[in-house]
Amino acid sequence: MWAVSCRRVLFYSRIENQGEKMKRMIAGAVLALAVACGSTVLVRAASETPRPAASPSQVVLSQWNEIGRKLIAMAEDFPEDKYDFKPVPAERTFAEQLLHVSASMYYFTDPAQGQKPRYPDDPKRDGLKTKAEIVAFVKKCVEDGAAVIKSKGDKGMGELVTDPESKQQIQVSDLAYGLTEHSGEHYGQLVVYYRVAGLVPPESRPKK
Repeated sequence: MWAVSCRRVLFYSRIENQGEKMKRMIAGAVLALAVACGSTVLVRAASETPRPAASPSQVVLSQWNEIGRKLIAMAEDFPEDKYDFKPVPAERTFAEQLLHVSASMYYFTDPAQGQKPRYPDDPKRDGLKTKAEIVAFVKKCVEDGAAVIKSKGDKGMGELVTDPESKQQIQVSDLAYGLTEHSGEHYGQLVVYYRVAGLVPPESRPKK
């Protein structure tokens, strides 16, 4: 009887020992998994550290180039046989809209350099008859403005210039923002031209 009881005690003792070992194994596995997950989170957090804020001139340049990119994309995309299209008779044609918004950029580019705007009125179509000529003109207007922003740098954004329209002294950055806003307004009008002509603007198409 005593021998049987001893065997039972040993049997249950082994079971308890095995259970303790299993618990320790499970706890170890959980700890290892937690460490691994924690390391992954730390690595991911390190890789997702926010980039430094852009400088004042970089912000101005980015916005200038972004609206310029959209206008250039439209100029290159719109069918040449529809360049003289207008939604209603009183409006400018598509080509005239492009020439107006692009030439207006010199209301920033030139005064920022102490000069009068080179296009007080919209350019005539005499020397800008083809789509290729107009596309090249739009690109040059955008590039000339971007070059001035780069040359001015952060310090130059705070320089004072005279707004050719209001005759008010303002900072170079504010003059640039004003022309960027003007370009955005005409970009919105050109979106309407696309829609009325039965076309989808480049920015509204599914991305490839």
